Amino acid sequence: MTELLENEIHAAPSLPRIDAPRVVEPDELVARRSIRRQIARLERELADAFLTAYPMGGLGRPDGSASRDPRLLGLGELERVRDELAERLRVARVTISRRAEVQAAHRLRLERMLLDPAQHRFERVSCQELGDGGCGVWQVRPRLGLIGMLMGWWEVKLSSGCPLAKGRARRARPGSTNIRRGYPDRRCVSC
Repeated sequence: MTELLENEIHAAPSLPRIDAPRVVEPDELVARRSIRRQIARLERELADAFLTAYPMGGLGRPDGSASRDPRLLGLGELERVRDELAERLRVARVTISRRAEVQAAHRLRLERMLLDPAQHRFERVSCQELGDGGCGVWQVRPRLGLIGMLMGWWEVKLSSGCPLAKGRARRARPGSTNIRRGYPDRRCVSC
């Protein structure tokens, strides 16, 4: 009888081998959790940097080299994602600090213009250069036109803004024209 059983076992066709699910070591689980926490922290900091840089002109778009397929990342891929996020955050912080330095220099120039307008004749500083929104421009001008220029009377004035802005109540549709004047409705890009 044992011979019969042995013959049946050897004669049975071999079934395809089903691989057992990969068993993840406890050390790898700890490392994966740690890297995922680091990635979450870096993503929060990158989002904060984006919000900080938005009024300053925003940040550049990341390169589209990342794969968009849904999949479970391995430990090495998680480390690569973490390193890419850390590099993007570093670049974002450098960009923000450079723009902040430029804005600080423009603010200092405006303060000097306000303190001594005669030394900064006809200089201009836009609100965008200062990091403020809108189309206004700070400009040193003679107080009473030609007479003020001859007398040395200088003042700093803030322009009222963009002459193209029509207000919030009237919004022009793209491609529409102003029938009375016959020219397309124009809007300032920064308003």
